[in-house]
Amino acid sequence: MRLFDGGRAPNPRRVRVFLAEKGIEVPLVPVDMAGMEHRGAPMAARNPLRRLPVLELDDGTILTESVAICRYFEELHPEPALFGRGALGKALVEMWQRRMEFNLFGTVAAAFRHLHPAMKEWEVPQVPAWGEANKPKALEFLAILDKELANREFAAGDEFSIADITGLIAMDFTKPARIQVPEEMGNVIRWHRALASRPSAAA
Repeated sequence: MRLFDGGRAPNPRRVRVFLAEKGIEVPLVPVDMAGMEHRGAPMAARNPLRRLPVLELDDGTILTESVAICRYFEELHPEPALFGRGALGKALVEMWQRRMEFNLFGTVAAAFRHLHPAMKEWEVPQVPAWGEANKPKALEFLAILDKELANREFAAGDEFSIADITGLIAMDFTKPARIQVPEEMGNVIRWHRALASRPSAAA
């Protein structure tokens, strides 16, 4: 088993944080995304979408998409439960994971990919107006999240989950995306600081 990794890129990092929370070690194969190595033939043979991360199992089976890879490891190593416990707990985590994915992770990524000069060769066509349009979308969701976090410690309830990992990665990317989180969103800021202080955040 080996994990083709893309360094500080959001999706590869999401899997590394998940594995760190589980205490799972998987051999990493570094892929130079800055050098567009993920677009080359060796990676395309594993993932025709030419994206990372890619998990290659011992029998040659390929898994792509960060959350799918995390679900695989959740089934192999159910503790600590990062996709929730019981019918309601799992549904709440799925709900908040999806909300984080579409309303924060996705909007922050769109702002970054369509506005940052370094992404010009990656996002073709790069549409600056779409990048700008996603900034207020991210902030609108953060305002909702801030109210939710007034009554609990984590995104989906009282336990840390994959939804928090997605949120952490997205929040860390607001800076390069040039999205300023308002100081009055105290609950979001407290939540993000707590997540960033976990040892897994350094993975």
